[in-house]
Order: sequence, then C-alpha cells, then structure tokens
Amino acid sequence: MLSIIFVLCADDVEASETSNQFTVSVSGTLPVLYIETENRQPIVSKETYLNALYWLDPTGAESIEPLGSKISPLPMQIRGRGHSSWKGVKKPYKIKLGKKTTLMGMPENKHWALLKPTENTVAGLQFGKLMGMSWTPSFRPIEVVLNGDYIGLYFLTETIRIDENRVNIYEQQDQETNSELIKGGWLVEVDNYHDECQITIPECSRWNLTLRYHSPENLSDPQLQWLTNEFRAINAAIYSKDKTSTEWEEYIDVESMARFFILQEVMDNPDGFHGSFYLHKDMGVNPKWIAGPIWDLACYNREKTDYTFKMKVHYGITPHWIGEIIQYDSFCQSVKSVWDEVYPNRLSKIYDYIDETVLLLAEAWKKDCERWSEDPTQTAQLRADRIKNALRRNIEWFNNHLPVSEYAAIPSIQGVAAKIPIKVFNLQGFYIGEYENEVDAIFNLKKGIYIINHKKVIIK
Repeated sequence: MLSIIFVLCADDVEASETSNQFTVSVSGTLPVLYIETENRQPIVSKETYLNALYWLDPTGAESIEPLGSKISPLPMQIRGRGHSSWKGVKKPYKIKLGKKTTLMGMPENKHWALLKPTENTVAGLQFGKLMGMSWTPSFRPIEVVLNGDYIGLYFLTETIRIDENRVNIYEQQDQETNSELIKGGWLVEVDNYHDECQITIPECSRWNLTLRYHSPENLSDPQLQWLTNEFRAINAAIYSKDKTSTEWEEYIDVESMARFFILQEVMDNPDGFHGSFYLHKDMGVNPKWIAGPIWDLACYNREKTDYTFKMKVHYGITPHWIGEIIQYDSFCQSVKSVWDEVYPNRLSKIYDYIDETVLLLAEAWKKDCERWSEDPTQTAQLRADRIKNALRRNIEWFNNHLPVSEYAAIPSIQGVAAKIPIKVFNLQGFYIGEYENEVDAIFNLKKGIYIINHKKVIIK
C-alpha cells in the first residue's frame, strides 16, 4: 500500500531488529512462507524495500499450490508497513513479488501484506463480503520463517490498490493534465497521520480533512487543484445547514456509505470515519465516490450506548463527515434498506465463519504466543468466543437503534385523512415511542427535549 511508504526516521530506529535466533518452530498445521533477505539483512525500514527470495510450502494442505522451493526460491522484495503496529515487537510487512502470482487461491498480484493476526480482522473482512461492499480484501492464515527465524502466525492479505482483481476502476495517471481525464480513476484515504502524498483542507470549524491520494502518486497542478476543489465542494455539501438538501448525493454514493457505516457500527470500530477511511471514484458519466474498501478494522468490545463515532475511546478521534451525514433522511433510509437486506440472515453467517477460521489456528496461535512471549491464555477458542459475543451485542443494539432523521419528509395525505400515529424521537434520533396524538405523547414523556412531528418540543 502506498499509505505506508513515507516514514519518519525515528520509526526506522524503533524498528531495529535483533539478530538473535529463537528456538520456536512452525506448528505444522498451516502453510509456511519462507523468506530470505539478501545477505540476511534485517528489515528496519518502511520506506526501502530489501531484495529477497521466497518459497511457499503447503505443509500438507491439498488445496494450496506450492511456490518455489528451498533450492529454487522465487524473487521478491520486502519492507515494513503500518503506523502504530510497526512499533510493536512483532512487525507487519509489505511484500512485492517478482511477478504477478496467485497466492493460496487468491487472485494474482504482485503486492501483498503480512499482517499480525487478530480475530477482529477475521470478522471485519468477512463482514465486508457479507455486507456486499464493492470489493473487500481477502486473507489467508500462514506461518512465516524469516531468515531462518520462525516469526509466527500472519495473515497474508490482499492490499488495497487499483487492479482488475481488486479495486476494479480506471486508474488515474501520474501528472495527467487533460481536464476530462482528471474526473475519475481516484483511490484516496481519509488519513489520521501526516505523511507524503496528502492534501489537507478545512472540513469544518473544528477540524481539518487530511486526504491521502494513493492513485495517482504524482499529481500535476491541474490534478492537485481538481482534487482540492472536489473535496472542498463535498465538505460544503455535507455540512449544509439545510439537511433536506440533496447536493451531497451528487458527490457521494449514499448506499455505499450506508454499508460502510453499518459495518463500522457492527464492528464498533472507532477508526471507521477517523483513519484508514478509503474512497474511490471511477471514470464514467457522473461517477460518484464509493465508500471503501474497508481496512484496519478494530472491535472495541464494550457495551454500546451510542453510535460508535460518538462514544469515547482511549485516544482522540475525529469523526469525519458521519455526524453530518447521519442527519440526512436519504442516508437514514438507505441504512434501513441495507439493514433489511443483511439482517438477520446474512449477518448471522459470521458466527460459523469465525469458528471455522479461528479455531483452526489453535496450534499456530499457541506457537505465536510462545515465540513473542505473549499471554498463552489468549487461545483461539477464547478469541473466537470474544469476538462473537461482541458482535451479537453490537448487532442487537444497532437493530434497536437504526438512525432516523428529524428532517424526514412528512408524507402528504390525499382524500380521506388517515389516522397517523405520532412518533417521538430524542435529539440523538433514537426512537422513543408511538402515540395516537400529540397530547398523549407529551403526557407520557419525561422532562427533556424531543422531536415530535418533526418539530423540537421541550417538556418541562
């Protein structure tokens, strides 16, 4: 991924590796990726690739094709990746193969990531597929031996990039100046780190929007101006005081944003609209920005009392756009429509998938904990149960708190007036109850501020 190429020198210093060899060996339950860097150099940079050789041993997995061998390894390059994850003892890596290759049944590509395994990744990426996102990265569990040293369990993962097998859109070219060709073919990321290949513009009076452009990498002046103007216009449309306006829908695909929002809420991922928030835009007639692909999904594993972007976490988050978008009726209606599509039948498939994926990693995770001196009580069974319990809780909460806009259009009545119940919401858009008339509604409410018949009412 391009988002991790440019780093501070301090990160490279922190990433210095020890040359000590460890005695922990592979579990024998998963395929093994062997990597040998040139002259067995340690991987200490997220910026500079090292030349390396690799081979993939299926270790008895009949469905996995071997690649290369110890006596006939294949060429590749490898470097570090990530932000906070790179500062850990166990490192994540970015790899670039010598040629496009199909790995463990995933479509061919040169570019892959070796991510530290978590049950959150298992659940989050599968949810992306169940939610019907336009494309979601796939991954395969694998054990890795680097320069003769067993470095544990990893998830070999597709990286986010424009490609016919990944984000399948027209690719904007570097230094393009043709005004018609600048309007599509973009892959960008709303980022929470300062880095290269970024623009920063005011989002609102409280914070800025930092946007990382992944494709293209090198912008011409017309491209830079177009991208800046585009997101200034998007910000202005989203932050319109008129929440019945449809201007923001001219830029953003509402349904894709609804799917993205639901996934972040079900996962309870505070970073959902804070960082690693990708958007892409194809070429065509009036193309719109599509939310996704998803990446870097966490699960905070707590009792939900509000939408995730409103709840506190142990670090500061900036909830880009979502606090405004959730006020638009078109968005709320799209969320309900998508939710009706996926809940409960489709989302319920996640639980068996977690068991089928995570429990098979029991021995490999045990070896990984031993290798990195981590808590051995964090078994595969515990990890599977923990994420399933969190998801059940989050899904139930969200099903009972679908967003409703106070600016929803009042339906017109023709002919004989029908008896329409009075629906009451609090200021956060949570549904309070339904009454036959306003008198009954007001009589049954406690002190506070409510939305009744699309009007703000204060009960004293």
